[in-house]
Amino acid sequence: MEAKREIIFDKLVYSCVFEKHRGNEEFIPEHFLGFQLSGETHAFHADGNSVIPENVVVLVRKNQLIRTIKYPAKSGKYQFVSITLDKETLQQYAFENKIVVDKKYTGKQKLFFEPDDFLQNYFVSLAPYINKKKEATPRLADLKIREAIELLLQCNPDFKQILFDFSEPYKIDLEEFMNQNFMFNVSVTSFAKLTGRSLSGFKRDFARAFGTTPKKWLLAKRLDEAHYLIRHKKQKPSDFYLDLGFENLSHFYASFKEKFGTTTTGL
Repeated sequence: MEAKREIIFDKLVYSCVFEKHRGNEEFIPEHFLGFQLSGETHAFHADGNSVIPENVVVLVRKNQLIRTIKYPAKSGKYQFVSITLDKETLQQYAFENKIVVDKKYTGKQKLFFEPDDFLQNYFVSLAPYINKKKEATPRLADLKIREAIELLLQCNPDFKQILFDFSEPYKIDLEEFMNQNFMFNVSVTSFAKLTGRSLSGFKRDFARAFGTTPKKWLLAKRLDEAHYLIRHKKQKPSDFYLDLGFENLSHFYASFKEKFGTTTTGL
């Protein structure tokens, strides 16, 4: 069964599934505030794996890659709602409230926390829009976003260092980043942005670091990892091909044989 994903208003997204569902890789371009209404979300990212259980709030920072698996609750339903905290809204809020960030946030990448009564009631207040019993006007939608910002800052004032840091991503170590994130099946443009580079700058620095193109390197890297998993971990391609960024098994098998001159069963 396909996942039900509805955009209730511009920045409010509701997801619902009734059986285990594997999501695609996602590039997160803006901060978002999420709430696990029912079931669990298993999130995979460069720093490891995280589990978002029921009734937990998550603040996810922008400019990163995430892959998810959605697990319904025992009742048979998975529900997750997210509010996007976009740069334009945050800049306007910071201007109106004279907020200045003088240092960067140094905490963990993923921020999971139990909601206080105010945040709990905030997500409850979104139910009429999710259930289509009430329609949000643009003005009302804007007020709900601002309310989310207010509640986050009330919950933890240090969150301002995340929300109101408008500096552009700086150039990071390309080689280290790619070796940590090669398994994500996203565009080269997304990889470029995540490393703080223009597309042309990324390709130029990539060639300097790896001596080849991103497309060729990614395929070779994924195939080498697959070879290791099959030969040394005795894993089956059907169990890991998606985790390594391959879109389908037929493409994986053909690429594997071309690179290693044998099928996966010949190892």
